[in-house]
Amino acid sequence: MVGAFQGSGVVVTGAGGGIGAALARRFAAAGARVVVNDLDAERAKRVAEEIGGIAVAGDASAILGDARDALDGTVDVYCANAGVAFEGGSADGPLDETAWDASWDVNVMAHVRAAHALLPDWLERGSGRFVSTVSAAGLLTMIGAAPYAVTKHGALAFAEWLSLTYRHRGVKVHAICPQGVRTDMLAATGSAGDLVLQPTAIEPEDVADALFKGVEEDRFLILPHPEVAAYYQARAGDPDRWLTGMNRIQQQWEGNR
Repeated sequence: MVGAFQGSGVVVTGAGGGIGAALARRFAAAGARVVVNDLDAERAKRVAEEIGGIAVAGDASAILGDARDALDGTVDVYCANAGVAFEGGSADGPLDETAWDASWDVNVMAHVRAAHALLPDWLERGSGRFVSTVSAAGLLTMIGAAPYAVTKHGALAFAEWLSLTYRHRGVKVHAICPQGVRTDMLAATGSAGDLVLQPTAIEPEDVADALFKGVEEDRFLILPHPEVAAYYQARAGDPDRWLTGMNRIQQQWEGNR
Protein backbone atom coordinates (compact mmCIF):
# COMPACT_ATOMS: atom_id res chain seq x y z
CA MET A 1 0.00 0.00 0.00
CA VAL A 2 2.99 2.35 0.15
CA GLY A 3 2.68 3.35 -3.49
CA ALA A 4 -1.06 3.95 -3.28
CA PHE A 5 -0.64 7.01 -1.04
CA GLN A 6 2.80 8.26 -2.07
CA GLY A 7 2.54 12.04 -2.23
CA SER A 8 -1.18 12.09 -1.38
CA GLY A 9 -2.60 14.90 0.73
CA VAL A 10 -4.23 13.39 3.83
CA VAL A 11 -6.13 15.10 6.64
CA VAL A 12 -6.75 13.23 9.91
CA THR A 13 -8.98 14.91 12.50
CA GLY A 14 -8.70 14.08 16.18
CA ALA A 15 -5.16 12.87 15.50
CA GLY A 16 -3.47 14.01 18.69
CA GLY A 17 -3.70 10.48 20.06
CA GLY A 18 -5.50 7.15 19.82
CA ILE A 19 -6.89 5.98 16.48
CA GLY A 20 -6.26 9.32 14.80
CA ALA A 21 -2.56 9.31 15.65
CA ALA A 22 -2.27 5.70 14.46
CA LEU A 23 -3.91 6.61 11.15
CA ALA A 24 -1.65 9.64 10.73
CA ARG A 25 1.45 7.52 11.37
CA ARG A 26 0.31 4.85 8.92
CA PHE A 27 -0.44 7.30 6.11
CA ALA A 28 2.88 9.07 6.68
CA ALA A 29 4.70 5.72 6.53
CA ALA A 30 2.97 5.11 3.19
CA GLY A 31 4.47 8.31 1.81
CA ALA A 32 1.54 10.68 2.26
CA ARG A 33 1.72 14.34 3.26
CA VAL A 34 -0.36 14.38 6.44
CA VAL A 35 -2.19 17.18 8.22
CA VAL A 36 -2.58 16.30 11.89
CA ASN A 37 -5.62 17.98 13.42
CA ASP A 38 -6.62 18.07 17.07
CA LEU A 39 -8.34 20.50 19.42
CA ASP A 40 -5.24 20.27 21.58
CA ALA A 41 -2.54 22.18 19.69
CA GLU A 42 0.33 20.62 21.62
CA ARG A 43 -0.85 17.08 20.96
CA ALA A 44 -1.28 17.84 17.26
CA LYS A 45 2.18 19.40 17.09
CA ARG A 46 3.78 16.44 18.85
CA VAL A 47 2.34 13.86 16.42
CA ALA A 48 3.08 16.07 13.39
CA GLU A 49 6.71 16.46 14.40
CA GLU A 50 7.03 12.72 14.93
CA ILE A 51 5.79 11.85 11.43
CA GLY A 52 7.01 14.86 9.47
CA GLY A 53 3.46 16.13 9.05
CA ILE A 54 1.76 19.49 9.45
CA ALA A 55 -0.16 20.38 12.60
CA VAL A 56 -3.45 22.24 12.16
CA ALA A 57 -5.14 22.72 15.52
CA GLY A 58 -8.81 23.55 16.04
CA ASP A 59 -12.35 22.26 15.77
CA ALA A 60 -12.59 19.53 13.14
CA SER A 61 -15.60 21.26 11.57
CA ALA A 62 -13.66 24.44 10.84
CA ILE A 63 -10.12 23.52 9.83
CA LEU A 64 -10.55 22.20 6.29
CA GLY A 65 -9.59 25.48 4.65
CA ASP A 66 -6.34 25.70 6.60
CA ALA A 67 -5.67 22.01 6.03
CA ARG A 68 -6.18 22.37 2.29
CA ASP A 69 -3.80 25.34 2.20
CA ALA A 70 -1.20 23.33 4.11
CA LEU A 71 -1.43 20.64 1.42
CA ASP A 72 -1.01 23.11 -1.44
CA GLY A 73 -4.71 23.08 -2.23
CA THR A 74 -5.33 19.36 -2.62
CA VAL A 75 -6.89 16.92 -0.16
CA ASP A 76 -6.90 13.36 -1.50
CA VAL A 77 -7.95 11.57 1.70
CA TYR A 78 -10.03 12.95 4.54
CA CYS A 79 -10.23 10.93 7.76
CA ALA A 80 -13.22 12.10 9.80
CA ASN A 81 -11.88 10.63 13.01
CA ALA A 82 -12.61 13.24 15.70
CA GLY A 83 -15.37 12.08 18.03
CA VAL A 84 -16.91 12.62 21.43
CA ALA A 85 -18.60 10.24 23.86
CA PHE A 86 -20.79 10.99 26.84
CA GLU A 87 -22.41 8.63 29.28
CA GLY A 88 -26.18 8.93 29.25
CA GLY A 89 -29.05 6.51 28.86
CA SER A 90 -29.27 4.67 32.15
CA ALA A 91 -32.30 4.30 34.37
CA ASP A 92 -32.08 8.05 34.94
CA GLY A 93 -33.08 8.70 31.33
CA PRO A 94 -31.32 9.65 28.08
CA LEU A 95 -31.81 13.44 28.03
CA ASP A 96 -28.78 15.68 28.43
CA GLU A 97 -29.15 18.29 25.72
CA THR A 98 -25.56 19.52 26.02
CA ALA A 99 -24.28 16.01 25.37
CA TRP A 100 -26.70 15.50 22.48
CA ASP A 101 -25.78 18.82 20.83
CA ALA A 102 -22.05 18.16 21.08
CA SER A 103 -22.44 14.57 19.87
CA TRP A 104 -24.47 15.57 16.80
CA ASP A 105 -22.05 18.37 15.97
CA VAL A 106 -18.82 16.36 16.24
CA ASN A 107 -19.92 12.81 15.41
CA VAL A 108 -22.22 13.66 12.49
CA MET A 109 -22.25 17.28 11.33
CA ALA A 110 -18.46 17.60 11.20
CA HIS A 111 -18.54 14.78 8.63
CA VAL A 112 -21.33 16.46 6.68
CA ARG A 113 -19.51 19.82 6.61
CA ALA A 114 -16.26 18.23 5.50
CA ALA A 115 -17.93 16.30 2.69
CA HIS A 116 -19.77 19.43 1.55
CA ALA A 117 -16.45 21.28 1.27
CA LEU A 118 -14.54 18.42 -0.36
CA LEU A 119 -17.00 17.06 -2.89
CA PRO A 120 -16.87 19.82 -5.53
CA ASP A 121 -13.14 19.28 -6.09
CA TRP A 122 -13.34 15.50 -5.80
CA LEU A 123 -16.20 15.25 -8.30
CA GLU A 124 -14.46 17.58 -10.74
CA ARG A 125 -11.32 15.44 -10.81
CA GLY A 126 -13.10 12.11 -10.34
CA SER A 127 -11.28 10.94 -7.22
CA GLY A 128 -11.26 11.33 -3.45
CA ARG A 129 -11.39 9.15 -0.36
CA PHE A 130 -13.51 9.78 2.75
CA VAL A 131 -12.70 7.69 5.83
CA SER A 132 -15.26 7.82 8.63
CA THR A 133 -14.28 6.52 12.06
CA VAL A 134 -17.65 5.29 13.27
CA SER A 135 -17.77 2.49 15.87
CA ALA A 136 -19.42 -0.88 16.27
CA ALA A 137 -21.98 1.19 18.20
CA GLY A 138 -23.07 2.54 14.81
CA LEU A 139 -23.88 -0.98 13.63
CA LEU A 140 -25.15 -2.27 16.97
CA THR A 141 -25.55 0.07 19.98
CA MET A 142 -23.83 0.84 23.30
CA ILE A 143 -25.29 0.58 26.78
CA GLY A 144 -25.12 3.67 28.96
CA ALA A 145 -24.32 6.06 26.11
CA ALA A 146 -27.42 7.13 24.21
CA PRO A 147 -25.94 10.20 22.45
CA TYR A 148 -22.91 8.22 21.34
CA ALA A 149 -24.86 5.21 20.07
CA VAL A 150 -27.43 7.26 18.18
CA THR A 151 -24.99 9.68 16.55
CA LYS A 152 -22.66 6.87 15.52
CA HIS A 153 -25.66 5.35 13.71
CA GLY A 154 -25.98 8.74 12.02
CA ALA A 155 -22.29 8.79 11.05
CA LEU A 156 -22.62 5.34 9.49
CA ALA A 157 -25.79 6.34 7.63
CA PHE A 158 -24.07 9.41 6.20
CA ALA A 159 -21.05 7.36 5.09
CA GLU A 160 -23.39 4.89 3.40
CA TRP A 161 -25.18 7.74 1.65
CA LEU A 162 -21.89 9.22 0.41
CA SER A 163 -20.82 5.86 -0.95
CA LEU A 164 -24.02 5.00 -2.77
CA THR A 165 -24.35 8.51 -4.18
CA TYR A 166 -20.83 9.13 -5.45
CA ARG A 167 -18.99 5.84 -5.89
CA HIS A 168 -19.60 5.82 -9.65
CA ARG A 169 -17.95 9.27 -9.79
CA GLY A 170 -14.69 8.16 -8.22
CA VAL A 171 -15.32 8.89 -4.53
CA LYS A 172 -14.26 6.06 -2.23
CA VAL A 173 -15.81 5.83 1.25
CA HIS A 174 -14.79 3.63 4.18
CA ALA A 175 -16.55 3.28 7.54
CA ILE A 176 -14.35 1.96 10.35
CA CYS A 177 -16.43 0.22 13.03
CA PRO A 178 -14.29 -1.18 15.85
CA GLN A 179 -15.47 -2.23 19.29
CA GLY A 180 -13.13 -1.35 22.17
CA VAL A 181 -9.84 0.33 21.28
CA ARG A 182 -7.28 1.19 23.96
CA THR A 183 -7.57 4.98 23.84
CA ASP A 184 -8.44 7.81 26.21
CA MET A 185 -12.04 7.59 24.97
CA LEU A 186 -12.29 3.96 26.07
CA ALA A 187 -10.88 4.84 29.48
CA ALA A 188 -13.60 7.49 29.82
CA THR A 189 -16.48 5.06 29.19
CA GLY A 190 -16.42 3.94 32.81
CA SER A 191 -18.10 0.78 34.03
CA ALA A 192 -20.08 0.25 30.81
CA GLY A 193 -16.87 0.18 28.79
CA ASP A 194 -15.23 -2.09 31.36
CA LEU A 195 -18.07 -4.59 30.94
CA VAL A 196 -18.63 -4.48 27.18
CA LEU A 197 -15.48 -3.17 25.51
CA GLN A 198 -12.38 -3.80 27.60
CA PRO A 199 -12.32 -7.63 27.35
CA THR A 200 -11.72 -7.56 23.57
CA ALA A 201 -10.04 -4.16 23.24
CA ILE A 202 -7.37 -3.79 20.58
CA GLU A 203 -4.63 -1.25 19.94
CA PRO A 204 -5.10 1.84 17.72
CA GLU A 205 -2.48 0.43 15.36
CA ASP A 206 -4.72 -2.59 14.77
CA VAL A 207 -7.43 -0.22 13.53
CA ALA A 208 -5.00 1.42 11.10
CA ASP A 209 -3.97 -2.02 9.85
CA ALA A 210 -7.62 -2.94 9.28
CA LEU A 211 -8.24 0.25 7.33
CA PHE A 212 -5.29 -0.29 5.01
CA LYS A 213 -6.35 -3.88 4.40
CA GLY A 214 -9.89 -2.67 3.65
CA VAL A 215 -8.58 -0.04 1.25
CA GLU A 216 -6.52 -2.68 -0.54
CA GLU A 217 -9.64 -4.85 -0.86
CA ASP A 218 -11.82 -1.85 -1.79
CA ARG A 219 -14.29 -2.46 1.05
CA PHE A 220 -16.72 0.07 2.50
CA LEU A 221 -17.19 -1.54 5.91
CA ILE A 222 -14.01 -1.96 7.95
CA LEU A 223 -14.36 -4.31 10.94
CA PRO A 224 -11.21 -4.43 13.10
CA HIS A 225 -13.18 -6.85 15.30
CA PRO A 226 -14.38 -9.42 12.70
CA GLU A 227 -16.94 -10.88 15.11
CA VAL A 228 -19.00 -7.70 14.77
CA ALA A 229 -20.22 -8.99 11.40
CA ALA A 230 -21.98 -11.90 13.12
CA TYR A 231 -23.48 -9.59 15.74
CA TYR A 232 -24.77 -7.31 12.98
CA GLN A 233 -26.34 -10.26 11.16
CA ALA A 234 -27.97 -11.49 14.38
CA ARG A 235 -29.39 -8.03 15.03
CA ALA A 236 -30.91 -7.85 11.56
CA GLY A 237 -32.13 -11.44 11.54
CA ASP A 238 -34.01 -11.39 14.87
CA PRO A 239 -34.19 -7.91 16.41
CA ASP A 240 -36.25 -8.96 19.41
CA ARG A 241 -33.89 -11.75 20.37
CA TRP A 242 -30.94 -9.40 19.94
CA LEU A 243 -32.57 -6.67 22.05
CA THR A 244 -33.36 -9.21 24.76
CA GLY A 245 -29.71 -10.21 24.85
CA MET A 246 -28.59 -6.59 25.01
CA ASN A 247 -31.07 -5.94 27.80
CA ARG A 248 -29.46 -8.74 29.82
CA ILE A 249 -26.15 -6.92 29.48
CA GLN A 250 -27.88 -3.70 30.54
CA GLN A 251 -29.25 -5.44 33.64
CA GLN A 252 -25.82 -6.90 34.41
CA TRP A 253 -24.32 -3.41 34.16
CA GLU A 254 -26.97 -1.94 36.44
CA GLY A 255 -26.34 -4.73 38.96
CA ASN A 256 -22.61 -4.02 38.97
CA ARG A 257 -22.91 -0.28 39.56
